[in-house]
Amino acid sequence: HVQLVESGGGSVEAGGSLRLFCRALGFMFSMHSMGWFRQAPGKKREGVATINSARRTGYADFVKGRFTIYKGRANNSLYLDMNNLKPEDTAVFYCARGGYLFGSRTTLSADDYTYWGQGTQVTVS
Repeated sequence: HVQLVESGGGSVEAGGSLRLFCRALGFMFSMHSMGWFRQAPGKKREGVATINSARRTGYADFVKGRFTIYKGRANNSLYLDMNNLKPEDTAVFYCARGGYLFGSRTTLSADDYTYWGQGTQVTVS
């Protein structure tokens, strides 16, 4: 069955960096679009970054130039490198699996993702 397990969260000072890691099991990882979402206390879940089946990436405006999403080639792993972190980035970050999405189209709509990890906390002070 499908499993998504995130790790790599933690507490950092503003301006610092973190790398989030998502291990994907139980499906053909290379064929699926994947995404990172986040949810801050009292706020709705929002899309952060996505990578489609052709490895085309998409980002929310508030992380462009600071975050990078990529798939590891050696294993079923999804990464999110986060640089220049800001206090407003504080949230629980979730890894999610989407469908087959090729070409240039990417999506940050949570409705397009069917499986979710348990989340990892990122705190920026």
